[in-house]
Amino acid sequence: MSTLIHDETGTQRLVGYVIEVGHEDGCARCWLDVDERHLNRHNVLHGGIATMLMDSASGATGSMTVDPSGLAPFLSVSLNVQFIAAGQPGRVTAIGKITGGGRSIKFISAELRHEDGTLIATSTGVFKRVPQEKLS
Repeated sequence: MSTLIHDETGTQRLVGYVIEVGHEDGCARCWLDVDERHLNRHNVLHGGIATMLMDSASGATGSMTVDPSGLAPFLSVSLNVQFIAAGQPGRVTAIGKITGGGRSIKFISAELRHEDGTLIATSTGVFKRVPQEKLS
């Protein structure tokens, strides 16, 4: 059974995206209903927002490897993004997928797709687990 995480951070409240964790496939999803607030001056999804969605889905996917609730913190070490097509208004969803790594470092890829199936962007990244004692 999946769980929705919304309004957890200032960024989530500002942009309006939702993180979905708890899927049996171990992949977290991050979705956003794109409207005019999320578009760039060319009237397509801003690349920074597309990147943020894939980064968030990837971090939550890493988190699920140690915490099914998706709340264990993982930080981005590096993230490479490839833009494939222009993002249009409507729902877009980023899905993270573990591609390798060990206990504290994970290699995670993500895809961002429009609700019509169009692949908007892909990413590959390195994510690091943050030890609990570092959070205090």
